[in-house]
Amino acid sequence: MQDLTPDLLLSAYAQGVFPMSESRDDPDIFWVDPTMRGILPLNGFRISRSLAKTMRRGDLTVSFDTDFTAVVQGCADRDETWINDTIFDLYCALHNSGDAHSVEVWQDGLLVGGAYGVTVGAAFFGESMFSRATDASKVALAYLVDRLRLGGFQLCDTQFITDHLTSLGAIEVPRETYHAYLQAAISRPASFVAPGGVPAAQDVIQRNAQTS
Repeated sequence: MQDLTPDLLLSAYAQGVFPMSESRDDPDIFWVDPTMRGILPLNGFRISRSLAKTMRRGDLTVSFDTDFTAVVQGCADRDETWINDTIFDLYCALHNSGDAHSVEVWQDGLLVGGAYGVTVGAAFFGESMFSRATDASKVALAYLVDRLRLGGFQLCDTQFITDHLTSLGAIEVPRETYHAYLQAAISRPASFVAPGGVPAAQDVIQRNAQTS
Protein backbone atom coordinates (compact mmCIF):
# COMPACT_ATOMS: atom_id res chain seq x y z
CA MET A 1 0.00 0.00 0.00
CA GLN A 2 1.27 3.46 -0.88
CA ASP A 3 1.81 5.93 1.92
CA LEU A 4 -1.55 6.97 3.27
CA THR A 5 -2.04 10.74 3.29
CA PRO A 6 -5.05 12.87 4.25
CA ASP A 7 -5.72 13.64 0.56
CA LEU A 8 -5.56 9.96 -0.37
CA LEU A 9 -7.92 9.15 2.49
CA LEU A 10 -10.46 11.71 1.27
CA SER A 11 -10.19 10.31 -2.25
CA ALA A 12 -10.83 6.81 -0.91
CA TYR A 13 -13.97 7.92 0.93
CA ALA A 14 -15.24 9.57 -2.25
CA GLN A 15 -14.84 6.20 -3.97
CA GLY A 16 -16.69 4.32 -1.24
CA VAL A 17 -13.82 2.66 0.61
CA PHE A 18 -12.39 3.28 4.07
CA PRO A 19 -9.27 2.14 5.97
CA MET A 20 -9.01 -0.24 8.90
CA SER A 21 -6.30 -2.01 10.84
CA GLU A 22 -6.51 -5.39 12.52
CA SER A 23 -5.59 -3.93 15.89
CA ARG A 24 -4.13 -0.93 17.68
CA ASP A 25 -0.62 -2.39 17.48
CA ASP A 26 -0.79 -3.60 13.87
CA PRO A 27 0.96 -1.08 11.59
CA ASP A 28 -0.71 -2.43 8.46
CA ILE A 29 -3.83 -0.84 6.98
CA PHE A 30 -6.31 -2.35 4.52
CA TRP A 31 -9.21 -0.93 2.51
CA VAL A 32 -12.80 -2.00 3.10
CA ASP A 33 -15.75 -1.79 0.66
CA PRO A 34 -18.53 -3.89 2.25
CA THR A 35 -20.98 -5.88 0.13
CA MET A 36 -23.76 -4.50 2.34
CA ARG A 37 -23.29 -0.95 3.62
CA GLY A 38 -24.78 0.60 6.72
CA ILE A 39 -26.39 4.02 6.41
CA LEU A 40 -28.44 6.14 8.77
CA PRO A 41 -31.22 7.84 6.77
CA LEU A 42 -31.32 11.43 7.97
CA ASN A 43 -35.12 11.44 7.89
CA GLY A 44 -35.34 8.12 9.70
CA PHE A 45 -33.48 8.68 12.96
CA ARG A 46 -35.52 7.55 15.96
CA ILE A 47 -35.59 9.56 19.17
CA SER A 48 -37.48 7.33 21.57
CA ARG A 49 -39.45 8.68 24.51
CA SER A 50 -36.75 7.55 26.89
CA LEU A 51 -34.01 9.22 24.84
CA ALA A 52 -36.05 12.44 24.60
CA LYS A 53 -36.46 12.34 28.39
CA THR A 54 -32.70 11.97 28.82
CA MET A 55 -32.05 14.89 26.47
CA ARG A 56 -34.55 17.14 28.24
CA ARG A 57 -33.14 16.28 31.67
CA GLY A 58 -30.09 18.36 30.84
CA ASP A 59 -27.36 16.57 32.76
CA LEU A 60 -25.71 15.60 29.47
CA THR A 61 -24.46 18.61 27.49
CA VAL A 62 -23.26 18.63 23.91
CA SER A 63 -20.57 20.41 21.91
CA PHE A 64 -19.16 20.14 18.41
CA ASP A 65 -15.47 20.08 17.40
CA THR A 66 -14.41 21.04 20.91
CA ASP A 67 -12.12 18.07 21.62
CA PHE A 68 -11.81 15.95 18.49
CA THR A 69 -8.67 14.19 19.67
CA ALA A 70 -10.29 13.07 22.93
CA VAL A 71 -13.29 11.68 21.03
CA VAL A 72 -11.05 9.57 18.79
CA GLN A 73 -9.13 8.45 21.88
CA GLY A 74 -12.41 7.50 23.53
CA CYS A 75 -13.42 5.47 20.49
CA ALA A 76 -10.06 3.69 20.46
CA ASP A 77 -10.11 3.02 24.21
CA ARG A 78 -11.40 -0.54 24.06
CA ASP A 79 -9.92 -4.03 24.11
CA GLU A 80 -10.19 -4.42 20.34
CA THR A 81 -9.91 -1.44 18.01
CA TRP A 82 -9.14 -0.88 14.33
CA ILE A 83 -7.69 2.58 15.09
CA ASN A 84 -3.91 2.29 15.02
CA ASP A 85 -1.49 5.20 15.37
CA THR A 86 -1.43 5.94 11.63
CA ILE A 87 -5.22 6.09 11.36
CA PHE A 88 -5.42 8.17 14.53
CA ASP A 89 -2.96 10.73 13.18
CA LEU A 90 -4.69 10.88 9.80
CA TYR A 91 -8.08 11.66 11.31
CA CYS A 92 -6.54 14.39 13.45
CA ALA A 93 -4.95 15.85 10.30
CA LEU A 94 -8.33 15.77 8.55
CA HIS A 95 -9.89 17.55 11.51
CA ASN A 96 -7.22 20.23 11.39
CA SER A 97 -8.02 20.80 7.70
CA GLY A 98 -11.76 21.00 8.38
CA ASP A 99 -12.59 17.63 6.80
CA ALA A 100 -13.35 15.65 9.97
CA HIS A 101 -15.65 16.59 12.82
CA SER A 102 -16.74 15.43 16.25
CA VAL A 103 -19.67 15.73 18.59
CA GLU A 104 -18.89 15.55 22.31
CA VAL A 105 -21.17 14.66 25.20
CA TRP A 106 -20.26 15.93 28.66
CA GLN A 107 -21.44 15.20 32.18
CA ASP A 108 -20.18 17.18 35.16
CA GLY A 109 -17.31 18.51 33.04
CA LEU A 110 -16.17 15.05 31.94
CA LEU A 111 -16.29 13.68 28.40
CA VAL A 112 -18.66 10.71 28.61
CA GLY A 113 -19.49 10.07 24.97
CA GLY A 114 -19.08 11.20 21.42
CA ALA A 115 -18.84 10.39 17.75
CA TYR A 116 -16.69 11.52 14.85
CA GLY A 117 -16.53 11.25 11.10
CA VAL A 118 -15.27 12.61 7.81
CA THR A 119 -17.06 14.90 5.34
CA VAL A 120 -16.85 15.04 1.55
CA GLY A 121 -19.44 17.26 -0.11
CA ALA A 122 -22.84 16.40 1.36
CA ALA A 123 -21.69 12.99 2.61
CA PHE A 124 -20.79 12.32 6.23
CA PHE A 125 -18.80 9.16 6.90
CA GLY A 126 -19.39 8.14 10.50
CA GLU A 127 -16.29 6.45 11.84
CA SER A 128 -16.87 5.52 15.44
CA MET A 129 -18.60 6.48 18.67
CA PHE A 130 -18.24 5.71 22.35
CA SER A 131 -20.24 5.98 25.55
CA ARG A 132 -19.25 6.06 29.21
CA ALA A 133 -22.69 7.11 30.50
CA THR A 134 -26.19 5.82 29.83
CA ASP A 135 -27.52 7.08 26.47
CA ALA A 136 -24.43 9.24 25.83
CA SER A 137 -23.79 7.83 22.35
CA LYS A 138 -27.49 8.09 21.49
CA VAL A 139 -27.49 11.74 22.51
CA ALA A 140 -24.38 12.28 20.38
CA LEU A 141 -26.09 10.75 17.34
CA ALA A 142 -29.30 12.72 17.86
CA TYR A 143 -27.39 16.00 17.82
CA LEU A 144 -25.16 14.81 14.98
CA VAL A 145 -28.11 13.91 12.75
CA ASP A 146 -29.73 17.27 13.54
CA ARG A 147 -26.50 19.08 12.60
CA LEU A 148 -26.25 17.11 9.34
CA ARG A 149 -29.82 17.94 8.38
CA LEU A 150 -29.34 21.64 9.10
CA GLY A 151 -26.09 21.67 7.11
CA GLY A 152 -27.61 20.19 3.97
CA PHE A 153 -26.05 16.72 4.14
CA GLN A 154 -27.63 13.97 2.06
CA LEU A 155 -25.87 10.82 3.26
CA CYS A 156 -24.79 9.51 6.66
CA ASP A 157 -22.63 6.43 6.23
CA THR A 158 -22.23 4.09 9.21
CA GLN A 159 -20.08 1.54 7.33
CA PHE A 160 -21.65 -1.42 9.13
CA ILE A 161 -24.74 -1.68 11.29
CA THR A 162 -25.19 -2.99 14.81
CA ASP A 163 -28.28 -3.70 16.89
CA HIS A 164 -27.64 -0.35 18.59
CA LEU A 165 -27.64 1.53 15.27
CA THR A 166 -30.60 -0.44 13.94
CA SER A 167 -32.65 0.61 16.96
CA LEU A 168 -31.95 4.22 16.00
CA GLY A 169 -33.02 3.78 12.38
CA ALA A 170 -29.91 2.54 10.55
CA ILE A 171 -30.41 0.24 7.56
CA GLU A 172 -28.28 -1.80 5.18
CA VAL A 173 -28.16 -1.23 1.42
CA PRO A 174 -26.28 -3.15 -1.30
CA ARG A 175 -22.88 -1.82 -2.35
CA GLU A 176 -24.21 -0.63 -5.72
CA THR A 177 -27.02 1.32 -4.07
CA TYR A 178 -24.61 2.90 -1.62
CA HIS A 179 -22.26 3.98 -4.37
CA ALA A 180 -25.15 5.64 -6.21
CA TYR A 181 -26.13 7.51 -3.02
CA LEU A 182 -22.49 8.43 -2.49
CA GLN A 183 -21.90 9.88 -5.95
CA ALA A 184 -25.04 12.00 -5.64
CA ALA A 185 -24.02 13.27 -2.19
CA ILE A 186 -20.38 14.17 -2.82
CA SER A 187 -21.38 16.37 -5.75
CA ARG A 188 -23.50 18.59 -3.49
CA PRO A 189 -22.34 21.32 -1.09
CA ALA A 190 -22.92 21.03 2.65
CA SER A 191 -21.55 22.58 5.82
CA PHE A 192 -20.97 20.99 9.20
CA VAL A 193 -20.65 24.41 10.82
CA ALA A 194 -24.12 25.63 11.80
CA PRO A 195 -24.97 29.18 12.88
CA GLY A 196 -26.33 29.75 16.34
CA GLY A 197 -24.20 27.25 18.24
CA VAL A 198 -25.53 24.11 19.90
CA PRO A 199 -29.34 23.92 19.77
CA ALA A 200 -31.55 23.27 22.77
CA ALA A 201 -32.59 19.66 23.30
CA GLN A 202 -36.25 20.48 22.68
CA ASP A 203 -35.39 22.00 19.30
CA VAL A 204 -33.52 18.84 18.28
CA ILE A 205 -36.45 16.68 19.40
CA GLN A 206 -39.04 18.80 17.57
CA ARG A 207 -37.10 18.94 14.32
CA ASN A 208 -36.58 15.19 14.46
CA ALA A 209 -40.33 14.63 14.92
CA GLN A 210 -41.06 16.84 11.90
CA THR A 211 -38.66 15.02 9.57
CA SER A 212 -39.02 11.40 10.69
